[in-house]
Amino acid sequence: MKYQHKNLAGGRWNSLSFFEQMANIGSEVERAIRWKNGGNSEYSRRAFERMLELLDFTIEDEKNRKRLRELTRLREVLADSFAFENQYHSTDKSWQKYFLAFNHAARAKY
Repeated sequence: MKYQHKNLAGGRWNSLSFFEQMANIGSEVERAIRWKNGGNSEYSRRAFERMLELLDFTIEDEKNRKRLRELTRLREVLADSFAFENQYHSTDKSWQKYFLAFNHAARAKY
């Protein structure tokens, strides 16, 4: 498999806390939103692909097993929001609000 985050695929991702992982995913969500709203669908798609890759790393991380249901649902809703028909009616603002909490938690070093 070809990874976009080669240095993280080698296991470095697992050394990050759950909050740091989610904050990094949130950064890619922000990029996807910004590029989508700026009219650059190609860059938005690339950010979306990176976001899914990071989320998949998070799902595979053994320390996050108890969060598996939330993480797989998050993957489903993100994909629906960015690549399909948005049947869950997600908004850019709702994604920003969701991931902002992880950003704050990661900075607080929980």
